[in-house]
Amino acid sequence: MKKTTIKILKIILPLLLGVFLIWFSIRNSTPVEREELLDNIKSANPIFIMISLICGLLSHLSRAYRWKFLLEPLGYKPKFANSFMAVMVAYLANFGIPRSGEVLRGVTISSYENVPFEKAFGTIISERIADFMMLLLVIAAAMILQTENLLAYFEDNNINPFFTIAILLGLLAIGVFVLKLIRNSKIKIFKKIKKFAKGLLEGMRSILKMKQKGAFIFHTLFIWLMYICMFYALIFTVPETSNLSFGVVLLAFVVGSFAISATNGGIGVYPIAIGASLMLFGISKQGGEAFGWITWGTQTLLIIIVGGLSFLFLPIYNRKK
Repeated sequence: MKKTTIKILKIILPLLLGVFLIWFSIRNSTPVEREELLDNIKSANPIFIMISLICGLLSHLSRAYRWKFLLEPLGYKPKFANSFMAVMVAYLANFGIPRSGEVLRGVTISSYENVPFEKAFGTIISERIADFMMLLLVIAAAMILQTENLLAYFEDNNINPFFTIAILLGLLAIGVFVLKLIRNSKIKIFKKIKKFAKGLLEGMRSILKMKQKGAFIFHTLFIWLMYICMFYALIFTVPETSNLSFGVVLLAFVVGSFAISATNGGIGVYPIAIGASLMLFGISKQGGEAFGWITWGTQTLLIIIVGGLSFLFLPIYNRKK
């Protein structure tokens, strides 16, 4: 019962947090501010929303295609349709249970393409490592373009960025120590963990065994270019954000990348975080949050429609198996 309760809380609490933040944001806005927010959303240019949707869809298609470069060295060649639908179902699952999508994606490709789960999951982790490297590059670019503004903000709020880096390095050291303990242990449960980890490592090493490393790198760059284009296109939907510099947009994109994982699909947190980041650059709370809601709504709409259809068509497409 205790484990079940914890699982339920992990699903419900982030969702409740998102709903609370929406309520809190609306409650602390005046009627005029709420009306301005709604007007900005209602008047959003549909052309730029369509451009954003196309960029988002292209990124998902590229992600599904990139996956094959990791699976092929392991001896598996799943159908592109199954790979794509597995990716979209995974995105959809994250709205219900945060961070469950990667597991479901591995289970899906394992069920329909007979790829061992631990190996499929290992390749997904490899993807995440590559994507994390790209995120670091985007963060670095955003910080370089906005160095003066960031340093002024840190100084005004008495924030020491080096302290955060030190904490991350400490956690990394603890993780390495725990892994060594598990590796040398003869306890039964740790042996099972080692066996599972071995499959993960084999999947992760596939990134080193790829024959088409160039193609993998191209798709990785393309995916993130489409992410940024998807985000950037929407600044033209709100008059107040249409003249933002690329550096400011990139910084807001980074903020959104972290905010999206705070609750189920970023509900509540994403628009508020985007609005707060843009307020640092003179954008009003209503204009920034309107942009955040339009961005979040566009991404969510794409995932719900395509992810929902993928969930329905997966068993139909594979009915002969």
